[in-house]
This record gives sequence, structure tokens and C-alpha cells, in this order.
Amino acid sequence: MRRKRKIEEAVVAIVKEKKEEESIVKALELLDMDKIIKEGDVVAITPNWVKSKPAYTATVVGPETLRTLIRYVKNKNPKKIYIAVGSGGDPTPKVLSDVGYDKIIKEEKVTFVDLNYGPYVNLKLDHTNPCETKIHEIIDEIDVLISFTQLKQHEEATMSAGIKNIALGWPPAEIHGFPKKNLGIHNDLHGFIVAMAKEIPIDITIVSADKTMIGTGPSDGKAVDIQGLIIAGTDPVATDTICARMLGFLPQGIHYLYQLYNENIGVAEPEKMILKGIPLEEAETIVSKAVYNYEIAVDKNKIKKLHGNQ
Repeated sequence: MRRKRKIEEAVVAIVKEKKEEESIVKALELLDMDKIIKEGDVVAITPNWVKSKPAYTATVVGPETLRTLIRYVKNKNPKKIYIAVGSGGDPTPKVLSDVGYDKIIKEEKVTFVDLNYGPYVNLKLDHTNPCETKIHEIIDEIDVLISFTQLKQHEEATMSAGIKNIALGWPPAEIHGFPKKNLGIHNDLHGFIVAMAKEIPIDITIVSADKTMIGTGPSDGKAVDIQGLIIAGTDPVATDTICARMLGFLPQGIHYLYQLYNENIGVAEPEKMILKGIPLEEAETIVSKAVYNYEIAVDKNKIKKLHGNQ
């Protein structure tokens, strides 16, 4: 099993074009993808399919944007592309067919894997409850892991973005139940997310704010249109840190994010990141105007240090 990301450098791109599909391509180009996906690699894309609801609700990723991502990866000549998903709110095949992902997968000729079922390998975790989990055996086959999700406020995790998408998407519901609460994941959700993030490196994190969920995420909140806004990065902690700022949080506001920073799993200080695309303050303002109809920017006039002004 891989223990390191393809690129250790923390590069984060913030892009806002007219269409989400245009933004995702531009953001990926800013990450120097030739260093991440090599010819002959096995690539797994894990899109957020938490529940069977339309993409306009901000619950799941857009089917056509997923198609765009698949085609982009294809251009790098990988050996194989998996769409690897384990829905927690509904059976994965229901989400697959209801939202229309089955058509995309068939037309693009990629391999679908339901992570909720085996065959499995055992994954030891630096955590007490649970201290291990079964996980699909393709984890030992893949060379590149891509997390693709929506930006959401979350009722337990505070924020759902790239890291949580993998941490809750890969444990199998066959063992953990629907919605993956039977074996104790949610007794210390933040601690579990940290433990999973330490074991499963995410090479590319893509978070779409095109439809951002506020309120009671991950599936019952309000969808806010922020046309074409995409955040993508090579370091999942750095990428999710930038996403958190869009919702008004510094790293310590997202417990699992701050803990991962403290354990040196990734970068949480923007001044140590390579930020590309539109300025951070501009992106924060765009989100706040869409959500609150009021301009708010965590990093107004200058980028704040780790602990802000207090």
C-alpha cells in the first residue's frame, strides 16, 4: 500500500470559469499533472455519491463534470481508471442509476467498483474505535487516488471536502452499515477521519463549490450556486484548508484538519502553499456574497497566519 502522495509540494489552484467543466480542466492544468499521472498508472477516482439526490442539490458531484475529469485522466494514458465509490446514505448502485452516472461510466468505458463490498484487505488504523477496517483490495493496486467532491458544511464533521470524502467513502457499508455507523466511526468522527487520512494518501483533491451546501450537510442542507468555482490541489490538507476558508474557518475550526496539520500530514499555512489561479480573498468574497449576500473574507487585505488575529 502506498504511503506517500505523488507530489509532496502543497500546490492549490482556485479557478472560476463560466462552467464547472471548464474550471476543473484549468485547475488541473495548474497542478502540473504530468508529474502526478504517468503513462501506465492505475488511477482511482472517488466522487462523492453520498446519497441518491440530484447534483443540483449539492449532495453529489455533477455527472458531466465527472465525465470531464475522466476524459482528462484518459489523456494521460493510464493503464486503468477505476470509479471507486462506497455510498453511505443509499446503496451505491441506486445512486449510480438514479443520478445517471451509469451512463457516463458505460460511455467512457471505465471500471466501476462498489467500495461497500469486497474483496477486501485489512487496514490497521491509529485509532481506538475502530482500530482497523476492511477496505477494498484495489487500494493495493492503484498508483493515483483522486478525491472529487462538493464543498459542504457538515453537521458532525463541520466541513465535508476532499479528505472526508475518502475517509467515509472507502470503509465498506457491508461491514459498517448504512450510514456507516455500526462499528463506531461516528463515535469519534474527526479522529477516524484523521486515522484514514494517515493511511490513504490522496494525490489530487478536487472540491467543487459550483454547488455548495450550507446548513445541515452532507445531504439535507441548502444548495448555493457559485458558478464554476473549483478548488484543486496536490496536498489534501492544504486544499481542504483553502476550502475551509471559503466557509469562514481557519484550520483549527475543522478539528480533523488541525490535527492532521499537527501530525505533519500536510500544510495548513497558506504562506507555505503555492497558490495559483484567482486570489484567495477574491474567492472567499465570491462565496460569501453567494451564501450571505454580504462580502466577508477571512483573508481580507492580507492572508492570515495559522491562528488569525486573536
